[in-house]
Amino acid sequence: MGSNSSRIGDLPKNEYLKKLSGTESVSENDPFWNQLLSFSFPAPTSSTELKLLEEATISVCRSLVENNPRTGNFGALIKVFLSRTKELKLSAECQNHIFIWQTHNALFIICCLLKVFICEMSEEELQLHFTYEDKSPGTYSSDSEDLLEELLCCLMQLITDIPLLDITYEISVEAVSTMIVFLSCQLFHKEVLRQSISHKYLMQGRCLPYTSKLVKTLLYNFIRQEKPPPPGAHVFPQQSEAGGLLYGLASGVATGLWTVFTLGGVGSKAAATPELSSPLANQSLLLLLVLANLTDAADAPNPYKQAIMSFKNTQDSSPFPSSVPHAFQINFNSLYTALCEQQTSDQATLLLYTLLHQNSNVRTYMLARTDMENLVLPILEILYHVEERNSHHVYMALIILLILTEDDGFNRSIHEVILKNITWYSERVLTEISLGSLLILVVIRTIQYNMTRTRDKYLHTNCLAALANMSAQFRSLHQYAAQRIISLFSLLSKKHNKVLEQATQSLRGSLSSNDAPLPDYAQDLNVIEEVIRMMLEIINSCLTNSLHHNPNLVYALLYKRDLFEQFRTHPSFQDIMQNIDLVITFFSSRLLQAGAELSVERVLEIIKQGVVALPKDRLKFSTSEFFTGFWPGTSEDGRKYLRHCSLIGRN
Repeated sequence: MGSNSSRIGDLPKNEYLKKLSGTESVSENDPFWNQLLSFSFPAPTSSTELKLLEEATISVCRSLVENNPRTGNFGALIKVFLSRTKELKLSAECQNHIFIWQTHNALFIICCLLKVFICEMSEEELQLHFTYEDKSPGTYSSDSEDLLEELLCCLMQLITDIPLLDITYEISVEAVSTMIVFLSCQLFHKEVLRQSISHKYLMQGRCLPYTSKLVKTLLYNFIRQEKPPPPGAHVFPQQSEAGGLLYGLASGVATGLWTVFTLGGVGSKAAATPELSSPLANQSLLLLLVLANLTDAADAPNPYKQAIMSFKNTQDSSPFPSSVPHAFQINFNSLYTALCEQQTSDQATLLLYTLLHQNSNVRTYMLARTDMENLVLPILEILYHVEERNSHHVYMALIILLILTEDDGFNRSIHEVILKNITWYSERVLTEISLGSLLILVVIRTIQYNMTRTRDKYLHTNCLAALANMSAQFRSLHQYAAQRIISLFSLLSKKHNKVLEQATQSLRGSLSSNDAPLPDYAQDLNVIEEVIRMMLEIINSCLTNSLHHNPNLVYALLYKRDLFEQFRTHPSFQDIMQNIDLVITFFSSRLLQAGAELSVERVLEIIKQGVVALPKDRLKFSTSEFFTGFWPGTSEDGRKYLRHCSLIGRN
C-alpha cells in the first residue's frame, strides 16, 4: 500500500504494512500515516479472491498481533482515523477528495484488521489491543481505556451526521460495514452473549444517545435505496459495481450473522446472492437486523429493539408516552413502498416480519392500506417459488401471512381485490381472480410441495393455520381455488388409506413372525389424521360462516362427496363431519329432484337457490381449538409459537 495501487499478491511485501505491523512504534503524528493511507485497491469480486486476501495478509496480521502490545500501532491508526473524522463533515462540504479518500482508507485497514482480531482472539484480548501502550507490554493509561467506545461512537456519528454525497458514499458504506464486523463476535460463541463488549458500549455507554438516530438513518438508507455514484465521482478509482473491498468483507460476515439469527432447516439451500443496486441500503438493513436481534443485557433491555418497536408515522401527531424510550417518527408510506419492492431478499422479508410482529403502529398502518396486494403478492411469489428459496425465507413469508390473517378486516378485504393475469402462476391461466383465492392456491401448493419434498411438519401446520385464520371470511372463492381445497383433502385421504393398509399388513405379518420388528405406523396415522382434521375444520368453518358466499366450494364438495364417506363414522372426525355431511346431503337431495345430466351452470344455480332455503340453525357453530391454538397473537403463547415456527435463533 502507499501512493501506488496495490495488488493482493504484493501485500505481504508491502513496506508500509511491514512498518505498521513491525516492532517500531509509530506516533500518530508521524508523516508515515499519510503515506500508508494513500493507496487504491482493486476489490475482490468473489469469495475466492476474498480468501486470497486473507491468506496474503495473514503474516502481516500475525506480526501486528505479536508486536502491538509493545508498539501500540493499532491504537495509533485508530487515533489517526478519529482525528480525521472530526473534519470529515467540513471536508465533504469543501469537496476535499483527498482527505476523504485517506480517511476511507484508514477505516478500510481498521476493518480488515478488526475482522482478523475478532476471528483469532477472545473479546478480552481484543479489548487489550485497543488499550495497549507502547514500550510497556500489557499496560495502559486511563486516557486510552475508551478508545474502542470512541471508535464506535465515531462510526455512529459518521453514519448519522455525514451528508450522503457522491464523495462520501463509500465511506458511509464502510462505516456501516465496520459496525457489522464489530458485532460479529457472536459468531464465535456458542452461548448467547449478554455481557459482551457490544452490550457494554452499544447499550449502556456513550453510544446510547445515538440509538434512535441510528435506527432512523438505517431505515431511511433502506427506504431510499441510493445507488453508488457513477465512475469518476468516486474519491478513488471505481472498485466494483457492488461496492468496495470492505463491503465484500463485511457482507460475508453479515451472511454468517444472518444464519445465526434465522436458522434454516435440514437441507436448506443457500440464499442466492442477488445483484445489489444499493450496497448502502443492503448493509444498512443487515446492521439494523443485527442490532434489533441483540439480546437484552443483564441489566438493560436492547434499546435498538425498543426503537424499532415504538417508532411512529410522521403524520401521527399524538405525543409519545414518557415511558417509551428512543422513539422517533418516519414516513410510513415510503417505508411501505420500499418493503413492497424489496421482498426478493430474505433480509427485507425478515424486516417486514419484525415490524409487523413488534411495532403495532406499523401493523395497524399496513392493515389499513387499500393496496395490500402490493405487499401480499411479493410474499405469495416467495412461497410459489419455494423450490428456489431457502427455508428461513419461506418460513418468514408464512409467518407474515399468519400475522396478516389474524386480522378479520384483512381476511375480508383480500376477497374484494380482483387481480388480472398473474403471469408467475404457471399451473393454470388466471385471467381474473381475487387476491384471497390466489392466496389459498399458493398456500395449498406449498402444502403439497412440502408433502412430497421436504415433509416438514411445522411448514404444513403454518400453511393450514393461515387457511384456518381466513376460512370464516372466505368469499366468492374462485372455482379453481375451491377445487384445490378438495383436491388437497383427496390427497390426504389417499395417504391415510395407504398408511392404514400398510399398518394392517404389518400387523398380520407380525402375527406370523415374532422376530420381525413392527413399524410405528400408529405415529404416521396420528400425523395424517391431525392434518385431515385441520382440513375438515377449514371446510367446516367456511360452510358455517359463509356458505351463501361460496357456491363453488359447495359444488366441489358435491362433485367429490364420496371422499367424505369414510370419515362420517370415524371416531376422530364424527363431530366435525356433522355440518359437512348435512350440506352434502341437503344439496345432493335438491340435485336429485332437479333431474339428471345437469349443466355446470344449472348445478350452481340450484346451489345458490338452496343456500337461501337451508335453515341456518341446522348448522352447528363451534369454536375449535385449532383456530385459537395457531393464531399468532400478541400473547406470550403467541410469541412462543411465532418464535418456534419461524425458527428465529435469537429474539
